[in-house]
Amino acid sequence: MTSILIAIFAALALFAASALLLLLFSGKTSATESRLAALQSQSRAGYDATAPPPDYQMQDMLALVTRPLAPFRDWLRSNDEELSFRLSVAGYRKPEDADTFLSVKLLAPIVGVMLATFGGAQNFLLYAIFFAVVGFFVPDLWLFYAIAKRKEKIGKALPDALDLLVICMEAGLGIDQAVIRIASEIELIHPALSEELIIIGREQRAGKPRLDAWRSMADRVDLDTIRQFVAMLVQTERLGTPIARALSTFADGLRTKRMMLAEEQAAKTTIKLIFPLAIFIFPALFVVVLGPAILTMMKMFESFG
Repeated sequence: MTSILIAIFAALALFAASALLLLLFSGKTSATESRLAALQSQSRAGYDATAPPPDYQMQDMLALVTRPLAPFRDWLRSNDEELSFRLSVAGYRKPEDADTFLSVKLLAPIVGVMLATFGGAQNFLLYAIFFAVVGFFVPDLWLFYAIAKRKEKIGKALPDALDLLVICMEAGLGIDQAVIRIASEIELIHPALSEELIIIGREQRAGKPRLDAWRSMADRVDLDTIRQFVAMLVQTERLGTPIARALSTFADGLRTKRMMLAEEQAAKTTIKLIFPLAIFIFPALFVVVLGPAILTMMKMFESFG
């Protein structure tokens, strides 16, 4: 009976693993492929090259695979707004991204049960419960990592974007036109920040005031550096100070802060090296230095005995 249950769980887990791989790797294209697709769509339809065309066939396939999970996804939607906000901060803003995340959250425990089949029939139940619980929380841990990684990328890209913004404004462009130009220039190098700048340009074209668009970006990114940047823009707008000079000063401040953080991390390395030294290097040194002496003493005691 136990073998039959293991075979059933293994079959279900194999299906879940296939669906999970399809969900994870679907729609992933390289930067070159995305750029070529955007240029082709621009030549055919004549709209913005930064918006890649949707892949309706892949969306239909994903909907077909995850359709049986719809009732369970509705059960997990206890706080849909918070989940949508977390996914948007991580850079996943499509309507179907929440369903994809919840589907992965439901399929991951089944994959954990599949891994538990390698533990043997005697410990199958224990391993199945452990890996199922771990698989259920793995998507949340991955989401926290994706949020932190995207914030880090945007924070590192902001000083370079501000320098380009200053150059464009000193060349005669307004801040709105400069933002659109910078978004297209840094798309391949800093895609996360480019996406946010593109959204700002689209919101302004739709009639949203400039400061409100930048405040919306600060809410989407949820980064203190962006909030400080938006506060600086609001201050320069109210006081009428030259915005190019303010941007240059703010970019220099960000670089100084980055340098201080790097120096802080470098100062911490001496403390962090204590643990590998004590665990790995010092025992090896003791063996090399004291080993011959210990062997010599053992031989002397044997000769005396």
